[in-house]
Amino acid sequence: MQHRRFLVTGGAGYVGSHAVLALCDRGDDVTVLDDLSLGHADAVPDGVRLIQGSLADAALVERVLAEPYDGVLHFASLSLVGESMQQPLRYLIENAGLGMRLIDACVRHGIPRFVLSSTAALFGEAGSEPIPEDATVVPGSPYGESKAMLERALFWADHIHAMRFACLRYFNAAGADPEGRAGEDHNPETHLIPLVIDAALGRRPELTVNGDDYDTPDGTCIRDYVHVSDLASAHLLALEQLDHGSVTYNLGNGSGHSVRDVIASVERVSGRKVPHRIAERRPGDPPRLVASSDKLRQETGWSPRFAALDDIVATALAWREARPYGFGNR
Repeated sequence: MQHRRFLVTGGAGYVGSHAVLALCDRGDDVTVLDDLSLGHADAVPDGVRLIQGSLADAALVERVLAEPYDGVLHFASLSLVGESMQQPLRYLIENAGLGMRLIDACVRHGIPRFVLSSTAALFGEAGSEPIPEDATVVPGSPYGESKAMLERALFWADHIHAMRFACLRYFNAAGADPEGRAGEDHNPETHLIPLVIDAALGRRPELTVNGDDYDTPDGTCIRDYVHVSDLASAHLLALEQLDHGSVTYNLGNGSGHSVRDVIASVERVSGRKVPHRIAERRPGDPPRLVASSDKLRQETGWSPRFAALDDIVATALAWREARPYGFGNR
């Protein structure tokens, strides 16, 4: 794929910023649109244009898309399953509603390619594991529902307007750029690996484990952790597939790790104990979710550089130690 020009929504956020780095590393011209409500201006690399604004600003979206782009990568999203169970309509309006308006604007401006940061939360409590692309879509949360709605909108945008799309369904992005250029910086932090690391480093009180009575080998939830730089490379490979038609890929390491596995990994990598306590389950949490990436691997040659949990944790720990306050100086 030749060097091209892309718009990345949510490109100042965690996964989006790593995708921007991957695009820049191969020489593409990137513009980031982000309202900075969850992202950080300092996460956007030098030389990348940052437009601060919201997808809710229809006039701004029209102005931005009036410029020529070879594709849009859409990361801007509310992404907390637990919060979506408390504020379902907010998630449907902001994720699905604004996302559909963006898709509509892309169609009207003749954008040829659209890549959606989707989620394995589409599948709720899927029966098969690892979960294949043709598993029944039954979202277990409004967050998952919002992404399912966007996937259907993209289907029709392609079917009727021939805008090609890629939907990448993953979750539990983890780790940090191995060169230390970007990493996780959420306030408050909700992702498990940085929470476990901070507990090990004594930067927060003991870790709260939400439930240890699930139907899993050790009673804690099992999830599929994928290194954020590996996710970014998958987005670039999916873009190339759009030269041949629209694609949908489930994206995971193919093996799951429990909460207790993550605690043990952080203890191994850091050499410190992780203080933790058991609490009640959270609503909307399935016992296990592991995505298959067989189709992606076969069609694009994708293979994770950081397949081992300890390797993922090591990059997250290096970022946390080098940048204790993330992108800021709090």
